[in-house]
Amino acid sequence: MDIRSADMQSCSFILSQLDSCILGKHEEIERLLIAVLAGGHVLLEDVPGTGKTQLVKALAKTVGGQFRRIQCNPDLLPTDITGVSIYHPKQEAFLFRPGPVMTNILLADEINRATTKTQSALLEAMEEGHVTVDGETYELPKPFTLLATQNPIEFEGTYTLPEAQLDRFMMKLSLGYPAESDEQRMIASPDTHHPSDRVQQVLDTQNLMEIQEQAMAVHIDDAVAKYLVNLVRGTREHAQVLLGASPRAAISLSRAAKASAYLRQRSFVTPDDVKSLAPYVLCHRIVLRTEARMNGLKAESILQQIIESVKVPVRLER
Repeated sequence: MDIRSADMQSCSFILSQLDSCILGKHEEIERLLIAVLAGGHVLLEDVPGTGKTQLVKALAKTVGGQFRRIQCNPDLLPTDITGVSIYHPKQEAFLFRPGPVMTNILLADEINRATTKTQSALLEAMEEGHVTVDGETYELPKPFTLLATQNPIEFEGTYTLPEAQLDRFMMKLSLGYPAESDEQRMIASPDTHHPSDRVQQVLDTQNLMEIQEQAMAVHIDDAVAKYLVNLVRGTREHAQVLLGASPRAAISLSRAAKASAYLRQRSFVTPDDVKSLAPYVLCHRIVLRTEARMNGLKAESILQQIIESVKVPVRLER
């Protein structure tokens, strides 16, 4: 596979711009870009004020295309997202008025504040790339990426995301608090504008789709693919797990690993690509048994046990 240097420079430029927007979070930003290159959706779960929304706005600006934002709340209706058919007397017909989902980059801010019925309106869009309104199917623009944020500590006025929707997010990421030095730099900065306002567009939608195709053309060896599948199957066979990762999770991990290899200018996936991304692709898909949760176990610790127990393939030099 021929990795074009111009496309790699574009990816590097995106990373550098986002690094200047959200200080000290290079690895987290890189994972977010990996998910976008893999054509996946991302759930950003973190406490308020850590820069989730700013990061999404900045990313949307760098990759171009249409950008829409939904501020989720309990009053939001499914048609407020998908759109609605309205009768026009002069034309004597129902005309479709598209909702904000008809875009390239959709930010669902505080998605857990929307009711489960409204959240479910995004399921078809996330998996199949279209929405159905009044029996008619409408294709979404390509590419389409949903970037959702939620606050993990608030319970008043929030709704738990159903497992079916969590499974459609390729990754669940968290930014966390900045380091002390980075926080001091934020305070010392004389710039009064939002960091995302300084970000420049690097790609357009056509460029982005071409890069996505290149990333998905990265080779994954049979031994690495077997290692990946064994990790996913290990989540289903663990004694403390009630619901393990789905086949969709295995596909998501494979795509993410390919995008990771692409960013590192490799034409093949390594076991380290798989291992490094497994926690962000699999943990939010694992449901622990009640007794495991009562004993304080977390999905992250269970997955770490599985990673340590699965044999890593080794390439023998001839």
